[in-house]
Amino acid sequence: MIRTPDRQTIVALVADAERLGSRRSMACAEAAISMRTLQRWLREGGGSSHDRRTSTGRCARPNKLSVAERAILLQVANSDEFASLPPGQIVPALADRGEYLASESTFYRVLKADAQQHHRGRSKKPVTRTVTSHCATAPNQLWSWDITWMPAAVKGQYFYWTMLLDVFSRKIVGHEVHVAESAELAAILMRRASLAEGLAGRPLVLHSDNGSPMTGATMLATLEQLGVGTLV
Repeated sequence: MIRTPDRQTIVALVADAERLGSRRSMACAEAAISMRTLQRWLREGGGSSHDRRTSTGRCARPNKLSVAERAILLQVANSDEFASLPPGQIVPALADRGEYLASESTFYRVLKADAQQHHRGRSKKPVTRTVTSHCATAPNQLWSWDITWMPAAVKGQYFYWTMLLDVFSRKIVGHEVHVAESAELAAILMRRASLAEGLAGRPLVLHSDNGSPMTGATMLATLEQLGVGTLV
């Protein structure tokens, strides 16, 4: 919104520009206002009137819920039948009975206004956890690994290449190819690579995904024995 003093200044500048031979449309464009805005200001007293957008009364919406209707909506939303359901399921359930209280968005708006817009349902509320990160400043501080499927000569069969990579030096510290993927084979490779790099008693973080070989009981037990932290 443009303040009243600024309006008066713009009207005076546009008038000066017109006296000097400029077109009104060009002067308005330079002042970043439209011709209709300038015409309205001149019609209302040369820009001396205040902006009525902040003081104009607003008409009540004809479809606005009354206090009694909002109370009924909250009572239904908190009933034993619907207390564990979100509005996206409450509204269709009521519609199946031939009942309509409000739209889904209105349900959300009323619940939010009444401080009830929270997790609804029997499942646990989602927990936001801080994403962990590690920065390697030397070799053998942070390893990353994955398993790649390599097609065999027979269609539908694959060889599984497991590779361990040192993030800092980009050195492949261990790799093996097997005809199957399992937590036991992954644990053997991890133990061999750890012994080859001489990591006994030294801290190490291993980055991997949530694949079954990486999260199997045998693999997790091996990592615990070697003192390796996991980052998934």
